[in-house]
Amino acid sequence: MLELYNALQSTCSQKVRLCLWEKGIDYVDRPVSLKDAENLSPAYLALNPNGVVPTLVHDGTPIVDSSVIVEYLDEVFPDTGLTPADPKQRAAMRAWMRFIEEVPTVAIRYPSFNQVLVKGFRKLAPETFAAFAAENPLRKDFYLRMGQDGFSEADMRASLQRLRKTLERMDAALAEGPWLVGHTLTLADLCVVPTLDRMEDLGLAPMWDDLPRVADWFARIKARPSYAKTYPEGARLSVAYGEPDPPTAFALPGTDGRGSSQ
Repeated sequence: MLELYNALQSTCSQKVRLCLWEKGIDYVDRPVSLKDAENLSPAYLALNPNGVVPTLVHDGTPIVDSSVIVEYLDEVFPDTGLTPADPKQRAAMRAWMRFIEEVPTVAIRYPSFNQVLVKGFRKLAPETFAAFAAENPLRKDFYLRMGQDGFSEADMRASLQRLRKTLERMDAALAEGPWLVGHTLTLADLCVVPTLDRMEDLGLAPMWDDLPRVADWFARIKARPSYAKTYPEGARLSVAYGEPDPPTAFALPGTDGRGSSQ
């Protein structure tokens, strides 16, 4: 039996759900409420000591880390494979996955919190917020850096530049084929989808207005049945938490010809 402990709006959870639906794998949905800090409960921490979602439980064995999970799923359920057979292409896919983990997956958290999620933290008493931050096994420093007023303009500029760098790298790769690794949809494509979906939800889609190959790639992703199943009603921050604040006042990278990361 496959059980997926996940949160509907979590980008890492969305990555795994997208993979499951793309491969046509049935699973038992185990919702974890981040609003209620269920990811920090003793029961959940016993499954995933990192205190983050998602966690896959396969026949009683927990598998943690979203990138590890999708590679595990593709190994254990090889039908509708999403990993290239050619070793060089497989290496290219894995290089993409590491880049996605280190750059856009981290960068998208900053506008997500500044435009939406920090509003809830502003309502907390300072001591309550400090206690919440201290309870997070992996994200304590992230929350303390954010504080209750959000990240600094310097942090936001850096995060947007990293997102723009991702888009530019994608655009260059897509010149060689319809997908990030040539002519076959792979885990690399699925792993970056939640970042672009979140960017669109936050009003950051103009960042790829001058990158038509990225726009075409995203349109083709959206046309796949797995995409609609991954994003039911309520799966986006704008629906679950209310309309995001507008993007920051300074120019978004790539939208005016001056902000490219190159």
